[in-house]
Parts: sequence; C-alpha cells; structure tokens
Amino acid sequence: MFRTALRNVLAHKARLLMTVLAVMLGVAFVSGTLVFTDTLGNAYRNQSAKSYDNVAVAVTTYIDPSEATKDAGIDEKTLERIRGVDGVATAAGRVSGFAGVADQDGKLIGNGWSNTGANFAPGKDGKDAAYTFTDGAGPREDGEIALDKDSAAKGGYKVGDTVRVATNGPVKEYTLAGVFSTEDGAVNAGGSLVLFDTAVAQRLYLQPGYFSDVTVTAEAGASDTKILAAVKPLLPEDSEAQTGQELADEQARQIESGLSNMNTMLLAFAAIALFVGVFLIANTFTMLVAQRTRELALMRAVGASRRQVKRSVILEALVVGAVASVVGFVLGLGLATGLRSAMSTFGAKVPAGPLVVSPTAVAAALAVGVLITVLAAWLPARRAAKIPPVAAMSSVHAVATTRSLVLRNTIGGVITLLGAAAIVAGAAAGSDGRMIIGGGAFLALVGIIVLIPLLSRPVIALVRPLLHRVFGVSGKLAGQNAVRNPRRTGATASALAIGLTLVTGISVLGATMGRAVDQMTTDNIRADYMVSMAGGGALDKSALDAIEKAKGISAVSPQQASSMEIKGKWHSASAVTPGDVEKVFDLETVSGSLATLGKGQIAVDDDTARSNGWKTGDTLPAEFGQEGKKETKNLTVGAVYKGNEFLSPILVATDVVAPYEPKPYIPEVWVTMDGGASAANEQALVDALGDNPAMSIMDQQDIRNMFGGFINTALNIMYGLLAMALIIAVLGVINTLAMSVFERQQEIGMLRAIGLDRGKVKRMIRLEAVVISVFGAVVGIGLGSFLAWAIGETIRKEIPGYVLVMPWDRIAIFLLLAGVVGVLAAMWPARSAAKLNMLTAIKTE
Repeated sequence: MFRTALRNVLAHKARLLMTVLAVMLGVAFVSGTLVFTDTLGNAYRNQSAKSYDNVAVAVTTYIDPSEATKDAGIDEKTLERIRGVDGVATAAGRVSGFAGVADQDGKLIGNGWSNTGANFAPGKDGKDAAYTFTDGAGPREDGEIALDKDSAAKGGYKVGDTVRVATNGPVKEYTLAGVFSTEDGAVNAGGSLVLFDTAVAQRLYLQPGYFSDVTVTAEAGASDTKILAAVKPLLPEDSEAQTGQELADEQARQIESGLSNMNTMLLAFAAIALFVGVFLIANTFTMLVAQRTRELALMRAVGASRRQVKRSVILEALVVGAVASVVGFVLGLGLATGLRSAMSTFGAKVPAGPLVVSPTAVAAALAVGVLITVLAAWLPARRAAKIPPVAAMSSVHAVATTRSLVLRNTIGGVITLLGAAAIVAGAAAGSDGRMIIGGGAFLALVGIIVLIPLLSRPVIALVRPLLHRVFGVSGKLAGQNAVRNPRRTGATASALAIGLTLVTGISVLGATMGRAVDQMTTDNIRADYMVSMAGGGALDKSALDAIEKAKGISAVSPQQASSMEIKGKWHSASAVTPGDVEKVFDLETVSGSLATLGKGQIAVDDDTARSNGWKTGDTLPAEFGQEGKKETKNLTVGAVYKGNEFLSPILVATDVVAPYEPKPYIPEVWVTMDGGASAANEQALVDALGDNPAMSIMDQQDIRNMFGGFINTALNIMYGLLAMALIIAVLGVINTLAMSVFERQQEIGMLRAIGLDRGKVKRMIRLEAVVISVFGAVVGIGLGSFLAWAIGETIRKEIPGYVLVMPWDRIAIFLLLAGVVGVLAAMWPARSAAKLNMLTAIKTE
C-alpha cells in the first residue's frame, strides 16, 4: 500500500501542487518565526552578556528626577569607599538621561525615545571600559562630547566638528572630541548615545557630585559575590546591587519575555494560515478520491481491506506533508534571514550573531506541516474506505447528495446559534465579556464553515439571473457550476471567509478607533499647538519660559504632571496656568468656576467628584511630597468640570504645587496663538525654543495623525500577517477550479462540440471563480462586522463618544479584491479548459 500511495502522489503531482504550496507557506511562517525569535534572542543575550563581561558588581539607584532630593544618588565619598573594597579594580560612577543630536540640517538623529546621554568615566589609564574609541578620545571639558559611530555617520560628523545637542532644556553646541563603538541597547534600538564630561552630565541629569549607577570591575582572582557582600552595606536606600552575571541573567530573562510576546503573535497568524490551508488540503484529497472511485473500488475487489484503502490515502497525505514541510522549513530559514535584515529599515540594529536553528524549531515546523496535512486528509480517507467494490462497474464519480448535507446543516446551525448567542452575551457583559466573545467567535466561525455549503445555494441563486442576463450562457453555466458541488464550493469559500472575517473585523475596529481619536481631539482641544519632547520625557522649566515669551502668544498652559494624597488615597493632578487653561482646552463647567484656580483652589472632574462624594465648596486636606517628608495643605474645590482626555482628574495652579515640586515634570505645553495655526506662528515657536531638534511642535492635525498613525501601523501589520492566509485561500480557489476542470473534461468537450467557443469557456470558468470568491468574501465581511460590533460594545465605556463606524469604502475594496482574486485564480484553469481537444474530452471518463 505504501508503493501504491507513492505511485499516486507521483501520478498526481500537478494536482497536489497547490496543497504542497499551502503547507509549505504555513510551515515557512512557523519555522521562520521560531528561527527568527531564537536568533534575535540569542543575539541580544550575547550582547547583554558581552556588555557585562568585565562587570563584577553593578549598583543601580531608583531616582525620580522630579522628586530628587539634594542627597539623592551615590555621592563621591560613597564611590571612593566602594573603590577601597578588597578585590575592586575600578568603580565607575554613571549618570544618564535624554540627549538628542541634530544633524547638519537641524533634524533629530534617531527615534527620540532611545536617544541617550551619559558620562564618560575614565579610569587611571584614561580609558572607559564601556566604550571603544575608533577616532579621537573621550570628552575632558565642559564644551566637549563623544558620539557613537552610527550617529556620527548619520550626521556626517567627524572629530573637531561642532555638534548641536539638546537635553530637556535649551540646545547647546559642543565640540566632537571622539567617536566610539558600543553595545549599548539604546544605539542598537535605533537611537543615539552622547557622552559628556562627568561634571556636565551630573548637572544635566542629577546634581553635582552624585551618580545614579556604579559599575565595579574586579581584580584578577577576586570573588564577585564577596565584593557584592562588601559593597551592599555602603549603599544608600533606594539602591540595589547585583553581580554582573546576575544582571546579565536578568536582562536575558527580560529579552526572553519580550520576544515571547512577539513569538506568540506571529505563531497565532501562522496558525490562521495553516487553518485556512486545512480546507485546501481537504478539498484536494476529497476530489482526488472522487476521481479515483473506480481505482479504489478495484483495489477493494482484488482484496484490499477498508483499513488498507484508508491507510493508502493517509500515506499519500504523509508523503505530501513531509515534502512540503521540508521545503517550507528551508523557505522559513530564508524568511527569518529576511526579517532580521528588514529590522534595520525600522531603525533597529540587530547585534551580530549566527542564525540559530534549534532542534525544537525543526521538530515543531515539520511536525506541524505533516500533522496538518494528515488531519485534513483524514475525512477524505475515511470516505475512500467506504467505497464498495461494486463501484468498479461504474464510471460515475462519488458525488455528495443534498440529503447527505442534512446532518451537517443541523450540526452547523446549532453551533452557529450557540456562537452567536455567546457573542451577544459577551457584548452585553461589557469589558468582562471579551473572553466570552472569543469563545463565541470560534463557535460561530466553525458553525458558518459547516453551514457554508447550505448557504451557497440561496446566496448564489440571487446572482444567477444577473449572470445570465449580463454574460449569457457562460454566466448561466457558471452559476450552475458554482452550486453543483456544495461541499467543494463551501470548502473553497470558507478559506476566503476566514481571512475576510479577520480583515473586516480589524478594519471596522480601526475605523471606529480612528473616528474616536478625531472626535477626542476636536472635543477636548482648543490650543493651536502642543509642545513636547521627541523622546517622550519632560520639558525643562526654561522651555516653558521661552514659549511664554514667543511672538504672537495669546495663551500658554503646561500640563504639569503632579499628584496629591487626599484622605489616604493618591490622585493624579495636572498643574496648569489659571486663566489660560480654559483657552487651550475645551472645559465644560458642571458647577463653580474655573476662575477659582487663580485663587489657589482646585477643579475636579465630574467622575472623580461623584465617586468620592466631593462637591463645590468642600475643603480637602491634600498631602504633597514623599513618605516621611509630606506636607499638608487644605484645598477648596472651586469647580467641578466634565472630564477631558488630555488632563488629569484634578486641576491645580502651578503656583500651588511649586513649593512641593522643585523640579516640575512637564510632559507637554499647550499654546494658543494670534491668528491660529500657521507656518509663521510655528516658526515663532521654533525660534523661541532655539531651533531645538529634540522638541516636537504639533498642531491639532499632527496630534490626530500621531494617534491615528499608531492605529494605521497596527492595521498594516495585521494586514501583512493575514496576507499569508489570503494567499493560501487564493491557492484554494485555483486548485478547486483546476481539479473541477479536470473532472468536467467530458462536459466541457460536449459544450465545445455544440458551439460554445473558447472565449465563452474561459468566461464560464472565470465567472465561476468570481462567484465563489465573492460569496466567501460576503460571508467573511458579514461575520467580521458582527464580531467588530460585539468587541466595540466591550470598549464603549472606555472611549468617550464611541460610535461604531462601518468603513464602506474598505469593504467595497475587499469585495472588489475578492472578484479580482477570482479572475486571477481562474487564469490557468480557464486557459486549460479552453485548450481541451473536444473529441478527446468527449471520450474521457
């Protein structure tokens, strides 16, 4: 039976090609994902280990710059005591923060969030072990810096050039003293690294004479654990010491955890692609079994048992799955290599390292490919085993009857109803119903797949008259052919339906979220501009002062992040400028007056007031500061206002919190200007801020684009990942049509003989493909929209002004693409059908 199975595989190479491609693509996705994440993890772990090779002990302090006291961090005396510990070779104090470098055109080099500044900490030999200089040397004076070699190359800088560098304050010019290479994670993430003289870095990021971190190297033969034990008692509170090995291991675990999430997401899409492939594989083997009815019946007649016939079909699937899995795995290696190279286009630098092909990745990829193929072929194999020997006397292929669909339709109907009920129940349950919706979606999808053969008849019947009127006899025959074998049509349409369900659901939610973002911006912001740091950090108070002096300013208010403890509960607050805050934000007063902010009172949003039982006129004991250093101030509620998405629940004047926040944390400043947003006004802000490349100036449209950009990027990633499943679905349409043409050779020959020309034969096959494709798309769009509605109901309360938006333009594009898919998929089968010799085809059994 093995020889028989192998012979059948070799005899039907062309008909099994699409199955091989489907399995190959799915396995490539799985293997590529596993190899890519293994390679990435290994490279980053090696980089992490390398960066701690010479570190015996690493000391880290946890300092909030906005709450830092005069003695925060590790002072010089403590550092000297660490240096005096037995076995310590060197101890380097470190301090770091944000630093953005401008290129020759004044634009920021790097991505903002990973642009870092640190101090150059040379030892007795004048070198800093953390950095290897390729040109020049480290900074020794206030006006010098060193720059990582990638950033220097991007900016076109060489030693001796003047470089403009911005922290969270004004831009300053420095002389480039040296260029270095580093394994720093910020640089590898696409950012930049600027090294300052230690005294300069301390002034910028902490305070003179203090460090936030210390790295300790050991003398030859010294024990890291003994040094750690001796260093710990010397450290201040809010600091932690670990050996270099412990820190490297911890970072390796963090890397593993981060990559695990990406791995899971990619494998989920691989699973979708393989699930879609199941329909193609099952369809292929079902048609092969139907076409070999006489052959299988003859095998039964000469003594083959049902088990042997079933085993021969399973063996065919096993051979196909094994071949496709091996080829797919090799393709996956190429995919992993391509993904690694593609990361550089997003500004990320992947550390050098070999391609990691683990036994787990090999075994998993091959097992998945073979198992999926065998499972998909199991039902066709079971049907093959039921073919009686007497069928050898007939040339009629086994065709599923309408009666045989009754049980299937009943089961499908029940599953679909259960799924729909679960989805509706989950939507009614709000945010707690998402898991219920997930379970209901799975049941509904399975139920629809089971019911699709039944649905195909009435749905396609609606368009058959139109096909006949527009395309004549070709359209009429295409409509009849599309419903001739409901199981086959259903299996082919199911693959497209699954892909379109996911694509439509994601598109509807994306359009809904996009509208909510637009509405949120329109309803809450009056300001013309928002000024913030490109890296997402805090603005220096000097930036606020500079903006207030800019030409054409009519109102300025910071959104200064603050907090206070009231009756044992911490509340976030926004420190704002009284009188101006109403001009930059659209604030609707429920009671009281926002003018009371200027009198030292506070304003509370309606939800916070309601949940705490506060009302206008109440006096609240607010505590500011850290544990052990708290100060209490009685604050009166002067106004209750409707919540604003860009502000904290409590508003307070900046003057009120100033005594408790010597280093205010200002994420953004909002500005209204005479004449509104214009190129001249924007330039006035740029000039006021000293043409700072690290500061972002956005108008309302930019803010919409910023939030909408996240949504569009996520949508594009989802579309890209789902493309694999849709490609496999297209292969399914091609395969079904090609094998359908093969089985209908005699019929096509008769049609040609009675006058149907080649052009009309091609048109018939194309229209059949379009009907099946559009039918699958309609089912998918309907189910996807239903799921998007349900998921939207669970997030309705979390998104102000939520309204479900149906992106009809995208849905129309999906339907159009489904039709195009049908036309393209039919090209080869239609050409084959048109080229059939009518006399030979008529004689074909």
